Amino acid sequence: MREGLIPTVLGAVVSASAASLLRSKYKLAATGALGFGLAHIVLGTIDLIEHR
Repeated sequence: MREGLIPTVLGAVVSASAASLLRSKYKLAATGALGFGLAHIVLGTIDLIEHR
């Protein structure tokens, strides 16, 4: 398995679930989780590109 793939997939799952919660009463928590997920996507993608 390629290095960086797990954080990228994890970030996508977290971002998708946080995006679905943005319209709920937990908007602040959803925004934080969305940022957390997007950071994982970016860092995982950097790992994927570095270790080709």
